[in-house]
Amino acid sequence: MTDRRTVPGLREDAGHATAEDGVVILDGPNGVAVTMTADAAALTAERLHAASLLAREQMAAAKPGSEGSPRA
Repeated sequence: MTDRRTVPGLREDAGHATAEDGVVILDGPNGVAVTMTADAAALTAERLHAASLLAREQMAAAKPGSEGSPRA
């Protein structure tokens, strides 16, 4: 598993999404900005949610003493 302390640019602040003139604008950290159709934004949201659930499971499994984590 990747050590979170060594991931360059890892952010803990969330992006901000708005709807304007029928499109979704996602403003993220470091000046990242993406404009998407409503359908593309919805699919992106679903994929981000699924990935966040998996990442949380991975973090829980990596904690010492949890099932599936390597023992020291």
